[in-house]
Amino acid sequence: MMNQRIIRLSALTVALFTLAACSDDDDETVVEPPAPEMRTYEITVTNLTAAQLFSPVAVIASDSVTLWQTGSAASDGLAMLAEGGDSSALTAQDETLVAEAGTEPLMPGSSETFMLTMEASDSALLSVVTMLVNTNDGFTGITGLDLSALVTNDALTMLPHVYDAGTEDNTEAAGTIPGPADGGEGVSEGREALDAVTFHGGVVSAEDGLTDSVLGSEHRFDNPAMKLIITRVE
Repeated sequence: MMNQRIIRLSALTVALFTLAACSDDDDETVVEPPAPEMRTYEITVTNLTAAQLFSPVAVIASDSVTLWQTGSAASDGLAMLAEGGDSSALTAQDETLVAEAGTEPLMPGSSETFMLTMEASDSALLSVVTMLVNTNDGFTGITGLDLSALVTNDALTMLPHVYDAGTEDNTEAAGTIPGPADGGEGVSEGREALDAVTFHGGVVSAEDGLTDSVLGSEHRFDNPAMKLIITRVE
């Protein structure tokens, strides 16, 4: 009888030890989630103008936002960009997934390349924007471009329009142009009467009869002013 009791107790001890060991194993097992699939895009911007510097270019991927629409009023962030070349409000929007911005103006004839990496599951809309700094409120770029159709090694070439933000009168007067042609104030108070984004009609310049203009014939530009190449590299 004593031997039978000892055997039963021993069996119970083994069972409890086994359960404890299994419990410890469960606590220590950590299942790592798989790394998300990533997509990488190479965006190359070229300034096609003769004498219009571009403000530091902003490249933005967002999940839902377009930065402008022709015929509609410019946002405050777009006004800051179009009048003074400051893209900080546009890149800092809540809907932004990833953004890059240049640190220096892009000179005529020069190119700059940006890399954007994001999760493949993100529904990304691409915007690229810069100010023509020898204007009152002229800018060029694209907005709301759906990147989902691009597969690895696919490339897309675009020649964007130049736009007028409609936030500042195109007086070309001293003190109103932030670029090297004038070194003016950039962002101004208030908005012009039209207050809508339109295609830019170009600068007039002093040579063409706008006597108060600080711009010369070299600052004129044709559409397009920018060449844009977007390549999915991963």
